[in-house]
Amino acid sequence: MPGTPETDSLRTLPGDDIRQVMWRFTDKFTHQMLVQSSRGVARGLVARLVAGGVRETHEWTPEKASLLQAFDEAGITALYLDPDMGGFIDGPKNFAMSLVAFELSWVDAGAATCSMAGHLGLAPIHEKGTPEQRAFYLARTCPPQPGEDRQTWRGAFCLTEPIPYVGVETGLLNGKVSIKEWPEGGEPLLQVEKRGRFITNMGFANFVTAAVDSADDRIKGSCMVILEETDPGLFDRGPATRKLVHQLSSTRDPVFSLTVPASRIIGGYTVKDGVIIPAFDHSGVIEAVFRRTRVTVGLMTSAKLLSAIEPVLRYQRTRFRGGESVTPGTARYELGLQQREDALHRLIDIWATGEASASLGFATARLFDDLDPIERRKDAILAERGIRGDRAAMKALAAVGQQAIPSIKAGTPIDDELARFVVLDAVASVLCPAVKLWNTGQGATMMREAVSLMGGYGITEDCPGFLGYKWTDAQLEATYEGPEAVQRRQLSVTMTNEVFLAQFEQWIREMRGIGARKPGTGACTLASAMTLWLWTLHHLQKATDADGAKLYKSSRQGVTFPLADALCWLLAARFQILDVLELEARAAESAEFHETAHGFTRFFTDLCHVQSAHAAGEVGRITAELVYGYNRHPSWDDVCAAGCCTAQEVDDLDTLIPGYAATARSYADVIEADGSHAPKAGPCVRLPGLQTFQSLRSRMDGCITGTRLAKDRAAEALTKVMIPEAPDYPA
Repeated sequence: MPGTPETDSLRTLPGDDIRQVMWRFTDKFTHQMLVQSSRGVARGLVARLVAGGVRETHEWTPEKASLLQAFDEAGITALYLDPDMGGFIDGPKNFAMSLVAFELSWVDAGAATCSMAGHLGLAPIHEKGTPEQRAFYLARTCPPQPGEDRQTWRGAFCLTEPIPYVGVETGLLNGKVSIKEWPEGGEPLLQVEKRGRFITNMGFANFVTAAVDSADDRIKGSCMVILEETDPGLFDRGPATRKLVHQLSSTRDPVFSLTVPASRIIGGYTVKDGVIIPAFDHSGVIEAVFRRTRVTVGLMTSAKLLSAIEPVLRYQRTRFRGGESVTPGTARYELGLQQREDALHRLIDIWATGEASASLGFATARLFDDLDPIERRKDAILAERGIRGDRAAMKALAAVGQQAIPSIKAGTPIDDELARFVVLDAVASVLCPAVKLWNTGQGATMMREAVSLMGGYGITEDCPGFLGYKWTDAQLEATYEGPEAVQRRQLSVTMTNEVFLAQFEQWIREMRGIGARKPGTGACTLASAMTLWLWTLHHLQKATDADGAKLYKSSRQGVTFPLADALCWLLAARFQILDVLELEARAAESAEFHETAHGFTRFFTDLCHVQSAHAAGEVGRITAELVYGYNRHPSWDDVCAAGCCTAQEVDDLDTLIPGYAATARSYADVIEADGSHAPKAGPCVRLPGLQTFQSLRSRMDGCITGTRLAKDRAAEALTKVMIPEAPDYPA
């Protein structure tokens, strides 16, 4: 590329040695083996099924069912289980599950969904079940060991989905539970009526965890119950959902009318004054489950973007081969479309988005692994301190959070375990919906870009990398576990938490420091954008619109939702930078690894610079619309014409300052004697009190300096990177 200096940059596509460092599992041998076994399933059986056309049917076929055995043999089915139940990873498994979903989605997200949905069906029992429920169901979902003669139980998760709505309102339950029989001195029998829609794994599930609401005065509130296929009554799997996507998972619209013992209420129950009181309502169970599994779904889209790089590179380079005039050794033969800057720059944007979304997703999964054990001890810690009851606990945790804020801002370690929980929980409550919203939303947009770079080939069945399938699959992932509005709603509440904002301020200082040491990362740009976002949030929380109505409140989603979107861009870019710095630091520790990682570090640094500029651009656009957009534009009919000058005033000053009149008429709002004025919509906008915003916006724009040079360097690297001669899985 003209004007671009030669640098030691990218030589090959990143392999496991690079990814293990960036995503922090170099010291986790079990996770590395899990990645390899999952990859073997994905690029072997899954790829053959997709290439063989099994996505062409909605039904759960024997060919698709072969996935379940493959998952069992690869250790994927037992992943969610603790070692005493037949699993092989002790402790939290959020990161491990994310790695598996990433590997499977590299080839087909439907296969990943088939796997993850089994864990989702078991999750309510795992997170909130009684010891007896956990022991019974977790043991049966573990694949049989050598010598055992039994089948593996499979689960499904049935939430709301009231027909004909799909995933709209989790607070509305169409399922009902009542007491069918209550023998004196015996266990009550419950009658469960439930209709589901778009329920994954229903083609083969042996049990279902279903959300239901009370239809009986003798049962308080809502709960989740366990339904088995052999229970008395109707266990109708329903018709197959006629999906256009994720065809390697079984999705159906089931109907249940079953009688089950009250011991199937997840978490158990107590009886008071003849009323069954479930230990957990359905919302409490859902919160414990979804705040973790949303991260996994977000990473499924990240895998699509990064898997698209190699097929697009191959297509670009071979696009013109075959013509008589295109001979080996010529630029047209060796580079093809990569002779043109546009093709390279657009691929850089796709790659940068994939890296940022993967960094955000895996960082959040690791955060939940840190949070889980503390969260499980939280109640015990509160009890030790004499704090009992939900209201008292909330008050105590809020006080702990306030006490932790000075330490957060100072960047000093927090030793108190309860305070550490409050901080991690505040950050996780933001990162979880951010991953789900940004990775799937922006990811789907960029997958469309990846398909377009393949030309007409991108929307054919034999497109390398199955990019057309991945593009359409991404549309569904954006609605999984709550559509985008649900994530934005959650963010609009959690991102105003004082504990999170204190952490955010510390992150700004962190990026400033990185920017000072390593300006090429884009950290300076990002810090300025983060500062602009934070100022805008504080401003909007106090500001009103032109009619005096408060701006930042739950009902004004035109304010809160865009600001949530802007935050997601910042978070993704931050974690991307931190991953590259981790790679650089590890490379500095080993001369051998430095030789391998140096080119990747240079290239990924440029990608960070590019992505930080994209994030800053989005933040600048959104914040400017919000800060300025709710003020009424002045018109020439306003009283006093918004401070306009009259022609007489301008002419009088011209006698004192020669030439002033001509200058004023060019740059100021001047009304002539006959009432005429410059041909524009209205007087220039003057908004006192917004000088700080204007200064911050100007500073951020200046910080974007150098980003296009970084993009040029990264684009040049694409023309030199070596790729395998053939794809690593079939077309």
